Amino acid sequence: MNRGLIYHTFTERLMSLMAGALLALLPACRDKSAVATPQGTGTNTASGKVDVYAVKGEIRQLNANGKTVVVKHEAVPGYMPAMTMPFEVKNTNELRGLRSGDLISFRMLVTKDEGWIDQVRVLQSTHRDAPSMPIRESTRVVRKVDPLSIGDLIPNYPFTNQFGNPIQLQEYRGKALAITFIFTRCPFPNFCPRMLNHFLEAQKALKSRPEMKNWHLLSLSFDPEFDTPTTLKAYGLRYDYDPEHWSLATGALIEIDAITEQFGLVFPREGAGFAHNLRTVVIDAQGKVQKVLLGNEWQPQELVEEMLKAAGAKK
Repeated sequence: MNRGLIYHTFTERLMSLMAGALLALLPACRDKSAVATPQGTGTNTASGKVDVYAVKGEIRQLNANGKTVVVKHEAVPGYMPAMTMPFEVKNTNELRGLRSGDLISFRMLVTKDEGWIDQVRVLQSTHRDAPSMPIRESTRVVRKVDPLSIGDLIPNYPFTNQFGNPIQLQEYRGKALAITFIFTRCPFPNFCPRMLNHFLEAQKALKSRPEMKNWHLLSLSFDPEFDTPTTLKAYGLRYDYDPEHWSLATGALIEIDAITEQFGLVFPREGAGFAHNLRTVVIDAQGKVQKVLLGNEWQPQELVEEMLKAAGAKK
């Protein structure tokens, strides 16, 4: 693998990763701390409290699955600033007849664990091609790396954990290691918070097996400017993490760029936050890639089963 340093534009890098229309697959998250007092109305359902927000925006892309739409929306007071992100609907009829470029209004509904939209209404029907993927910066130093496939040995990347201590991936040789990529200011429950909740459930399941000791979870932030060790430690406490088995870390962008590119994760900046996709990776006890879980549809039990196999344990 060539790990020499080169300069190239992020436009080139993202275009090579995206191969077209990855925007439609990108969960987007933004900084929740910079917005105003909540304006959403609340209601209660069997699954808990639902916060409801009235939102307007422009359709940028409709996914072929019929239940996902990418919207460039206005600021949502009390929740997040204006941004571009994908939303799901529970009833596919909500998106029937819509086109890219349509100006719409809709309700955004958010619970502790998920978010979706409904009551989609067209305010103005227009049409234009979906835009290209927004980029984070025009240039910065990155490594030229190759994609990692199942069975490949993961490089020994250095990071800094929630205690401010340096760590390297080779420290986890002999253990099953799961890595997921997050940033702590991500508010929407379907994205980074879901990854943390899945790790929490996996942690509970693995700790319930006293014979299973050689495993570790790693939540890696791609927002090192904000996600300091102190911030990461506080974030981990929110999810009842056990530092013996679960670390939160970040590091130099040159290292984060390299490992994320190897697994097809992109995180272009949009204002105070990022539009990003999701990857969770299982590394076996020999340091080889065993499984790459895409998106947010996988369940904690699937991760647990992969960790058991990666550790060489019996189910």
